[in-house]
Amino acid sequence: MFASYLIGLREGLEATLVVSILVAFLVKSDRRDRLPLVWGGVGAAVALSIGFGALLTFTAAQLDSRQHELFDAITSIAATVFVTFMIFWMRTAARRLSGDLRVKLSEALNLGAGAVVVMAFLAVAREGLETALLFFAAAQGATSSASPLIGISLGLLTAVVLGWGLYASALRINLGKFFTWTGLLLILVAAGIFKYGVHDLIEAGVVSVLTAPAFDLTGALPPDAWYTTLLSGILNFTPQPTILETIAWAAYLVPVLVLFLMPSRKTPGASPTQATTAASASS
Repeated sequence: MFASYLIGLREGLEATLVVSILVAFLVKSDRRDRLPLVWGGVGAAVALSIGFGALLTFTAAQLDSRQHELFDAITSIAATVFVTFMIFWMRTAARRLSGDLRVKLSEALNLGAGAVVVMAFLAVAREGLETALLFFAAAQGATSSASPLIGISLGLLTAVVLGWGLYASALRINLGKFFTWTGLLLILVAAGIFKYGVHDLIEAGVVSVLTAPAFDLTGALPPDAWYTTLLSGILNFTPQPTILETIAWAAYLVPVLVLFLMPSRKTPGASPTQATTAASASS
């Protein structure tokens, strides 16, 4: 549930900030008549994201055991790639997010109503599709089908509340620190998803090397213990991983953490906090 909550919170807040910037720009520009177009684009993006998640679930249900394992492996590895790109992209793009969105929306307003809908749709669809893919991959190792759904729903709801608070100037958050800490947690989640993908490759018979257990902690971590469930849910940790799974987990986690924690070069412009809270200031 926690991993799904984190995915919903992080991705949901990014999408909410995008929407709030677009809405604030239209309000400030006295173009409230174009607000329904923005909401139309947002609604279409949400529908696409839900449809994409349903398609992933439906496709997995139609496959036999080996095909299912291979499909899960592909989606897990793809989700790892996407979440890693998103974490590093947001780290650099947050400084200019507000300005870029306003320029694009201004150009769309000049082109016509259809361009505004498409612009709002594209701005939100990327976050929605990433959320659907990450959620599907993270939910594969869950012992209960309800927990991931509850987790992501609560995460998205929290993101909407935080986004509204920022827009209404009723709430102030250091978004730079927020995205740094959630980025660190998502890297841990992504390492577990990647490890789970390698496990599925082994189960599908695609990989057959280094499949002996690396260690066995089943005595110290009983399957029914709450802390075992917590480790499994957040990090996809298993008490008896194979050597290849352990290598894959470390090979992803160590270099990505090092790169993420390296100080980024400062570029001229607003800070992440200033850029992403510009919507509340302009409203």
